[in-house]
Amino acid sequence: MSSPSKTRTPRAIQPDPESRFESRLNKILSHATDVFCDKGYEGASMRDLSRASGMSLAGLYHYFGSKERLLYLIQKNTFSTIVDELKERLDGVMDPEQRIHIFIQNHLEYFVTNQSGLKVLAHEDEALKNGFNSEIASIKREYYRICLRLMEDLKRERNLDFNSRTAVMSLFGMINWIYTWYNPRQDGTANDLAQQMSAMVLSGVGCSAVRNGAAAKRRKITAHGASRGLAASHVKPRRGERKLVKFGAATRRTAHSAR
Repeated sequence: MSSPSKTRTPRAIQPDPESRFESRLNKILSHATDVFCDKGYEGASMRDLSRASGMSLAGLYHYFGSKERLLYLIQKNTFSTIVDELKERLDGVMDPEQRIHIFIQNHLEYFVTNQSGLKVLAHEDEALKNGFNSEIASIKREYYRICLRLMEDLKRERNLDFNSRTAVMSLFGMINWIYTWYNPRQDGTANDLAQQMSAMVLSGVGCSAVRNGAAAKRRKITAHGASRGLAASHVKPRRGERKLVKFGAATRRTAHSAR
């Protein structure tokens, strides 16, 4: 007689050691961000970072070595996350105006909920040395080039004429300083801000293109008038006109001598 089969109890799913490490690392970086935001990079000590993170001072030195490495990891994690998410959201979107809106919204969604991180990135932009800065600079250049490419695509698709670099740097100036004034009760959500800022940027480059076109037209008219005047100055006056020229010259000499 066969024995009754035993019911097998499913084994508990063990969390991935790598995910536990990532979670712990993100918490430490979040605490370090708050410390750098409150005290500034120069004013913060490893002991401050140890207290905030709950990690022993010896453990902090063992795993990170210095506060500079912590700042490096904060910046690397932030910029890499933003760039990766941006690429994913842009994939398959063809409309150039919509792509610029996605760029702005992606940036704002991250930093509206992480304003202390934006403050640290803005204030400690040049704090990294010893080779840490080169990798961060490379990621930031990639981010800038993505935005520049979006502006160039807009110019080409809409047949506009504006300075793409000026537009990109103006946009970064707008979105990177929201931590100094953003209030969700007055300014709405990240999506609300993205809608308004996108409209400002797109209408701004459109107006700039109109002004540039008008200025170019004025320059063309002025140059054409000047060339006509220059050409006219080389035309030999006819007989009747020579008398008028002599009369005008005599009148000017008389007026000059009467002064």
